[in-house]
Amino acid sequence: MYNPETLLNVGGFISILAIVTISILLVLKIDKAAQLQVEVDKLNKSLEEMDEQSKLVVRTDLELNRTQEELDKKITGLYALQQLSREMSTTLEESQIFERIDASYLEDLGFEKALAFLWDEERKGFSRQLSLGYQEQDMYSAESFVAAYTGEFVGIIKNEKIVSCLTSSKIGAFQELLPTAFKANLFVIAPLLPKDGAKGFLFVGINDKEATINEGDEESISILANQIGQSLENARLFEKTWHAHQELEKRVEERTRELSHALEEVKNISQRKTDFVSSVSHELRTPLTSIKGYASILLAGKLGALPPEVNLRMEKINRHSDELVQLVNDLLDISRIESGKVTMKLGEQNLKKTADEVMDLLGVQSKEKQIQLVNKISDDTVMVLADRNQLQRVFINIINNAIKFTPAQGSITAACKKIENNYIQIDITDTGTGIPLEAQKAIFEEFYRVDNLINQQVKGTGLGLALVKHIIEAHKGKIWVSSKLGAGSTFSFTLPQPA
Repeated sequence: MYNPETLLNVGGFISILAIVTISILLVLKIDKAAQLQVEVDKLNKSLEEMDEQSKLVVRTDLELNRTQEELDKKITGLYALQQLSREMSTTLEESQIFERIDASYLEDLGFEKALAFLWDEERKGFSRQLSLGYQEQDMYSAESFVAAYTGEFVGIIKNEKIVSCLTSSKIGAFQELLPTAFKANLFVIAPLLPKDGAKGFLFVGINDKEATINEGDEESISILANQIGQSLENARLFEKTWHAHQELEKRVEERTRELSHALEEVKNISQRKTDFVSSVSHELRTPLTSIKGYASILLAGKLGALPPEVNLRMEKINRHSDELVQLVNDLLDISRIESGKVTMKLGEQNLKKTADEVMDLLGVQSKEKQIQLVNKISDDTVMVLADRNQLQRVFINIINNAIKFTPAQGSITAACKKIENNYIQIDITDTGTGIPLEAQKAIFEEFYRVDNLINQQVKGTGLGLALVKHIIEAHKGKIWVSSKLGAGSTFSFTLPQPA
C-alpha cells in the first residue's frame, strides 16, 4: 500500500507541475495576443492609409473632372470665338456686325443673355445694337436702366477694363441693381473700343443660380469685345474710304468734264489760230509777191539805172522780202501740218546721204565761221521711213541753228543709233554756247527765242524748231534737247525704220 505522505508529495508535485504548465501556457497566450494586437494595429493603420488614399483619389478625380470641364468649356469658347471672328470679318457694314452674333455662339461661351450698346452722339445716349435671351419687357427694362445710369457706363468705357460680378465692388453704387436690372445673377461687362467713331459696351449674363463664372470667362468676353471693336473699326474705315473714293470719283468726273471742255476750247482756239495764221499768211503772200517783184524789176534796171543809194535800199527791200516770204512759208507749213492738210510722202530714206546733202548745202556758211561739219552716220544701210523733203528741212533747220550759236573753231556732228520698237535715234551735237535749263522745254514753241546776246545780234523768227517738232511728230517720232551752258547742245529726234 502506498504511504499517504508519499501520495501527498506526489499530488503536490503534480499540482505544481500543472501550475507551471498553465503559467507557461498563459505566458505563451499573452505573447500570442500581443503579436495579434500588433498585427491588428498594423492592419488598422493600413486601412486608415488606404482610406486617405481613397479620399485623395476621389478628390483628385473630382478635380480632374472639373479641370476637364473647364478645359472643354474653354475649347468650346475659343472655337466659338474663332467662328464669330470669321463671321464678323465677312461684312464691312456696321449694321450687320452684331447680326452675326447669335444665341448658339453665346451658349458656347457659357452665357445665356447678351446686350450691346453704342453711344449715339445725336441722342447723347446709348443705342441698343444687340439683344439675346431677353423678353421684350425685360429688354426695355434694361434699356431704361442704361439710360438712368449713363454716366456709370461711360465710366466703364473710359476705364477700358472688364467689369464683372467678380469685380463688382469696383463699378460704382449701381452694382447692386445690375443683377435685377439685367435679369442676370452672374455677368460680365466689356467695353467696345474701336479707334474711331462711337464706342460702347457689351453685357453678357447668366440667370442660373447654380452656375459660376471665372477669370477665363472674363478673358473670353474680353476677346469677343476686342473682335467686335476691330470689326467696327474696319467697317467704319471701309465706309470712310468708300465715301472718300466716291467723292474722289465725283471730283475726277467733274474735273474731267472741265478739262474736256477746256481741251475742246483749246482745240477750237488752236484751230481758229491756225485758220487765222493760214488766212493772214495767204493774204501776206500777195503784197509780198508784188513788193519782191517790183524790187527785182528795179534792181534789174529794166526801168532805168538807179542811184547807188536807191539801189542799196532796194537790195534791203528785196532781202527783207525774202525773209518775210520765208516766215510766211514757215507759218503756212506749221498751220498745214497742225490741221492735217500736209500729207507726208513716206518712203525709205538713207540717213547718211541726207546728212551729207544738207552739210554740203550749208558748207559755205560753216566755212565762213570756221565750223567743222562731221557726219558720223557711216553706215549706208541705215534707212528711215520719212518724207525726203521734210527730213531735209529737219536737218537744215537744226544744223543751221547750230551754226548760228557755235563759235569759230567749233564743230557740229551728226550720229545715229538703233533703239527699241524699231526706231532710229538721230543726234546732232554742237560745241556752241548751250541752252539754259529753264529754256530747253520752251525752245520748240512757236516764236520762242532764248534771251541771250547772240539772239540779240542774230535775226530769227523762232519758228524753225517749232516747225521741226511738228514734222517729227507727223512722222510718229519725238524730239528733245540736252544742253549745258558753255558746253554745247545735242538735239535728238527719232524716226521709224521701214517695216
